[in-house]
Amino acid sequence: LIVHFLALSTETTNYIKWNENGITVAGGNGFGDELDQLSSASGICIDDNNETIYIVDTGNDRIVRWKKDATSGEIVAGGNGPGDQNDQLNTPVNVIIDHKNDSLIISDRGNRRIVRWSRQYEGEGETIILNIDGYGLAMDRNGYLYVSDLKNSEVKRWRIGEKNGILVAGGNGIGNHLNQFNKPCYIFVDKNESIYVSDSNNHRVMKWMKGATEGTVVAGGQESGNNLTQLSYPWGIYVDQFETLYIADSGNRRIMGWLKGAREGIVIVGENSGGSEGNQLMWPIDLAFDRHNNLYVIDLENVSVQKFLIDSSK
Repeated sequence: LIVHFLALSTETTNYIKWNENGITVAGGNGFGDELDQLSSASGICIDDNNETIYIVDTGNDRIVRWKKDATSGEIVAGGNGPGDQNDQLNTPVNVIIDHKNDSLIISDRGNRRIVRWSRQYEGEGETIILNIDGYGLAMDRNGYLYVSDLKNSEVKRWRIGEKNGILVAGGNGIGNHLNQFNKPCYIFVDKNESIYVSDSNNHRVMKWMKGATEGTVVAGGQESGNNLTQLSYPWGIYVDQFETLYIADSGNRRIMGWLKGAREGIVIVGENSGGSEGNQLMWPIDLAFDRHNNLYVIDLENVSVQKFLIDSSK
């Protein structure tokens, strides 16, 4: 067992360990549009209420739902070819669950819109934000929606139903200063409404406190590289209650963990170079955790979702 981590207490550092070998829980049958296949999947979220995985199947212009132990998924949004009609998606890239409204919120990038789709799958979605080059999505505990905008290098916050968002991070053009981004992709909002952003082309993850006019680098920022102080094209991120940061370090084919205030990270999975074996990743693009702290990783190039179980022997 190679894998290690993470802090479970604010007073002492205990460690979770994940099994080195992942289990394929979705896809893994090559590129394709059958229900047991994926094509360039890019986003994942988990509904712990029924142990269901929602996957953004980007290349197939659809969102698919995989129930626990299923051998195939079911289409819950899109799946009618690329297009801009209410029953279509075009290159979707991210999805989150809006539990209050029992719906999915989807970044429909090819149509430059954010759409809401009932989880009862009524066949059509509803556009809630127009004319945005949106990528990452997050929702805070008050129900505000956050969207990262690649074209404008910024993150905005919306109250659902309002037409205009409020700038909360970036918005100062493309660059590497602390008030700028260069391809802000995935985002995460914590209980204090601090915003974490994977600033992919700057090879760093930024944290913007609520109301801040610039961010701080909380991981990477040392140019692209593979030592423990560096990242290479970070994508999906997650932050736990102790502000431990988890990162899909895509260019390095690994998942990193970064304790609050740490100067370097720890490799959680993917220390064995790129490949298709159970202990390898090729291009991890997004990640999620279930309520048991098992780790799920979308591997873009292996067209699969891998589940890494907690090592209960440690």
